[in-house]
Amino acid sequence: MRVRLLAVGTRMPAWVTQGVEEYRKRLPRDFALEVEEIAPGQRGKNADIPRAMGQEAERIRARLRGDEHVVALEVGGKPWSTEQLATHAEAWRLDGRDVALLVGGPDGLEPGLSAAADQRWSLSPLTLPHPLVRILLAEQLYRAWTLMVGHPYHR
Repeated sequence: MRVRLLAVGTRMPAWVTQGVEEYRKRLPRDFALEVEEIAPGQRGKNADIPRAMGQEAERIRARLRGDEHVVALEVGGKPWSTEQLATHAEAWRLDGRDVALLVGGPDGLEPGLSAAADQRWSLSPLTLPHPLVRILLAEQLYRAWTLMVGHPYHR
């Protein structure tokens, strides 16, 4: 199974790339994490936010593969503990499909894209900076994998 993180935002600082890479390299091939950056919609003074979100949604939809299990990361999604994430990840693996995790831009995911997802997951009720979300996701996926295989990382 491959997990693809489709995240709106480009040109992340080096510390983000290094943090994500640290956990990516720890994951085995059969639970690989790939990060794909999506160009943000056009914003500026007096920006049309729904239009920008629509542009982002179009770009994300263009990258989705028809057979993936899609998880939208949303403040309004369900919060999962690490143990629940491990349970979901095991179910994803047994399902036999790859997984696409969607992270929207500064205004979140376009509502239609979120509604079409197989699951909606909230990392926190806090507003998190998107670069930090990438590292947090990578670490939690690694932690979930360690729970699945009985590795002592999660104690």
